[in-house]
Amino acid sequence: MLCTTLFRTPARLSLRPSFRSVSTLPSNPHIYIFPNPSPPTNSHILTLLPTEPPSQNLSIGTTTKIPPTPDSLTENPHFLSILNDVLRLHATEDPLVQGQAAAFASTSGSALGSGGMFFPQQPKRKVPRSGGGGGTAGDGAGGASSQGGAGGGGRGGWLHVSDMRAPPDYGRIAWPEDIFGSLEVDGKGEFVAGGGGVKGNWQASGSYRVITREGILGLSDFLRGKLVERLKEEEKKGLR
Repeated sequence: MLCTTLFRTPARLSLRPSFRSVSTLPSNPHIYIFPNPSPPTNSHILTLLPTEPPSQNLSIGTTTKIPPTPDSLTENPHFLSILNDVLRLHATEDPLVQGQAAAFASTSGSALGSGGMFFPQQPKRKVPRSGGGGGTAGDGAGGASSQGGAGGGGRGGWLHVSDMRAPPDYGRIAWPEDIFGSLEVDGKGEFVAGGGGVKGNWQASGSYRVITREGILGLSDFLRGKLVERLKEEEKKGLR
């Protein structure tokens, strides 16, 4: 079943307005579905923009199944690069992310560690999803105690920004494929300045996947709004 959004367009030859329907994913009504004019002919374009015809260059990707699955979706690398840049520039402005950073500055200094979102500074490495509660700091789904907590004592660390499709249980961090990237926070809960003076010193995870068995591209309202704004800007550039 597809969700359908109606857009009114002015009628030139009739007094009655005409309508065209745009389908969206039932699991994510912010994602629009369009037939793909390119082979394979039975595929669809998924995009955050309702523009028709859609820009495949700005789309999330193409899928041979609706609803899409990890096997049916072909991700668009250009979209992922835009997503990463939007997060680099605006993740520190997201009220949800700011709240997580502020929790680190609490008197206990362990709020983010116990919530599974923060761990002390250390070499970053990729860890397979098979990691369990006894893993080392930064392991996917490792328990808070094994992650070393939030550090406290004036130490800084890294705050994960992850997809909202599968929020981790209390005391655990998101799976690697759900983590967009990480922001550096100092011992006071302030974002550290990175390259070009952009706050947060954003580091992409390199392991994020647009779709998993848990769902597809779950962004906060704030970050989704920033991403759509950027995509509209890129769309206008393409029309010049």
